[in-house]
Amino acid sequence: MPRSVNVVTSHRKRRKFLRRTRGQFGRRKNVWTVARNSWEKGQLYAYRDRRAKKRSFRALWITRINAAVRQYGMSYSEFMGKLDKANIRLNRKVLADLAMNHPDAFKALVDQL
Repeated sequence: MPRSVNVVTSHRKRRKFLRRTRGQFGRRKNVWTVARNSWEKGQLYAYRDRRAKKRSFRALWITRINAAVRQYGMSYSEFMGKLDKANIRLNRKVLADLAMNHPDAFKALVDQL
């Protein structure tokens, strides 16, 4: 009995991968094996970097808060400790936004401590 090869499905599967890699450079966009490897690697990078993005934003917020409180003669850790002791529950994202865009409100917050 001859081997059954479903060409229609195979072709459809390959075309789906090539559609996903459209816009990439060189053989990554038009050679099936290279395109598949490129897409899979891209998915791994996307998964990893969704988590790395959270870390890098937290570091940015901490840097901004630190720069803002240094103007008032305080360090970041001192400031966060005093906020905790004063029972002021603001996350780093909000604090960094206040420091950047609303310096008067941030100064009022520092004065409360």
